[in-house]
Formats: sequence, C-alpha cells, structure tokens
Amino acid sequence: MPLPRGGAYNAGTMATDTVEQLHAEALRGLAEAADARALDAWRIEILGRKGRLTSVLRGLAELSIDERRSVGAAANALKAELEAAFDERAEELRRASFAATLASDRIDVTLPARPHRRGGLHPVTQMTERILDAFRSMGFSVVEGPEVELDYYNFEALRIPADHPARDMWDTLWVDETVDGRRPLLLRTHTSPAQIRTMEQQQPPIRVAVPGKAYRFEATDTTHEWQMTQIEVLAVDEGLSMAHLKGTLLELMRRLFGRERQVRLQCSYFPFVEPGAEVAVDCFVCSGAGCHTCHQTGWIEMMGAGMVHPEIIESMGFDSARYTGFAAGMGVERLAMQAFGVDDIRYFYQNDLRLLQQF
Repeated sequence: MPLPRGGAYNAGTMATDTVEQLHAEALRGLAEAADARALDAWRIEILGRKGRLTSVLRGLAELSIDERRSVGAAANALKAELEAAFDERAEELRRASFAATLASDRIDVTLPARPHRRGGLHPVTQMTERILDAFRSMGFSVVEGPEVELDYYNFEALRIPADHPARDMWDTLWVDETVDGRRPLLLRTHTSPAQIRTMEQQQPPIRVAVPGKAYRFEATDTTHEWQMTQIEVLAVDEGLSMAHLKGTLLELMRRLFGRERQVRLQCSYFPFVEPGAEVAVDCFVCSGAGCHTCHQTGWIEMMGAGMVHPEIIESMGFDSARYTGFAAGMGVERLAMQAFGVDDIRYFYQNDLRLLQQF
C-alpha cells in the first residue's frame, strides 16, 4: 500500500489509492479469467464476503466524515462497475462455451441417418408358423384349446385315469381350484386334450393342428424346459393307417429340415394311441455321432405319435370299425433347435439379444 506524499499518514488518501489500485487490478484479473472456474475464483476474491472490495468498505469507519463520503462513493461506484463487468464477462464465457460445444458436436447433415432396428418374430413363433403352414398345405385346419385344463380332458378322456402309472410320464402343475367342487384343474401337460375337445364338436373327417403352450414340473437341461410350445395333430377318417401317419410326418420333416436329414420312427408307448411311435431326427450338432445336445445318442426326439386308440374313437361316439385316426404331438422348441442350429433349448427364453437379433 503506497504512502501519501511527504510521508505523513492519511487514512483517506490511503483508502482512495486502494480503491484506484483495486479498480485496475480487478478489471485486469477479470479479463484474464478464461473459464467459469477462474471467473468464480475472481468473484470470491474481489466481491465475496471476505473479498478485497468488502475490506475497503469495512475500513470506511476509520475515516473522517468528509473522507468517508468521497471514499464510500468511489467504493460503491466501483462495486457497481465490477458487478456489471462480472455479469458481462460471464455472458461472454457462456457464449464462447456454447460456440465451442456447437463446433465440437457439429452434425454433418449430408451423412445417411442411422437405421432403425427392425423387430422380428421370436424363433419359436417363426417355427410354429412354418409347421402350421406345412399342415395347412396338407389340408389341416388350425384350432386352439385352453391352457388351464380339466383333469378329464388332460388325462381321463385320454385313457389315463387317476390310478394309472402313465401319469408319472407327465409332471403335472395343479391349480388349487376345482369346477363344481369335484373336477380338478391343471396347467395342461400336453396339447393332446384338444383331440377330445375336437372330436366332441366335429364329425369325421377331421384334420386339425393345435398349437399352444404346455407345462410340466420337471428339471431343465439342454433339451427340456418346464414350459414348452407344442403342436398337436389329429386326423380321423375312414381308412387311415400307420402309413398315412408316417407319410405325413416324413413330409413335414422334409419341408422343415431338407431331404438330407435322417428321420427315425421307433415303437413307443402312449396310453391314447395304439400302436405308438417316437419320431426322432439325427442330431444337427454331431450328425449322429453323439454329443451333449443329443445326450450321446445321435438322435433328438421330436414328437410322439401313433394311431388313435379305438377306445377313444368309440368314447367319442364314432364307429371304430369304420373310422380310424392318427395323432402326433411335437415340441416346437426342439424343432427350432434343429432348424436354427441352437444347441440348448434354454437359450430361447433367456431374452439374450445376441441370439434373438439373429432372427
């Protein structure tokens, strides 16, 4: 702080010199503030509660009344000037920052727009449609049945009474509710109940394909899920034989997988068909050599099939000596595994976009 001329101490002169000195230094510092952080630091140093200008104003009490008026007026004028200069500098920096942002984020409008991803059908839905299209072309119509089913349609009408050991083949999810207090409900374990519902409502000739969900309380692995999509096929007419069943299923397999695939029919047991057969396709992963997907067998089971049992034909009011029928129930997920090369059935329902975006 400079002393007044002649070396005599004079508070008014010192305060005036301080206001003039602060004016010059404050404007110089404000011009040098290059960003918002530096500008805020300047505000605290000059205009803050403990800033230099505040100190000058607090020192007015030491001055005489006349000096207090002149120095106070100069200090207040400086405060107003610095506050206006601060606002102007803040606006300049804001505009400069905005201009820099525009320059760095500039969009080239001549570039092509980013394409929007197109949605697609789930692979299981795609396979369901392919199967149904194949059956439609062979004269079958598509019908549906309820997922929450009566025990009567799911088991009893299909020759599986309550004490029949074949019920162990289906791990059933029961619904804690009954109809009329006596007929229990369940989540259907297969789409075969549609056979009974269809034959109750239609007279031969009958040719239907029934898609839908089925549920079983069982452990999951590479080829088993507790929820699955099935398609039931039923044909009832005069003169139908095992040859018609075999020809229908072989035609379906050829349409889905090509003529190079190997298809195997072997005897199997299902209470509602006689004779019964299991249909399998050679494993697409190992081509029959054996791997974890096919459980080292070389084959992947696709469906159960057979001729509708004569007792069921008779129970529906048809003459089994005149009418025969065949039926098949296939797991759509397993067919999709073969068609799309997916080696684990659980992938279909994990919602992994890396898989689903391929379809």
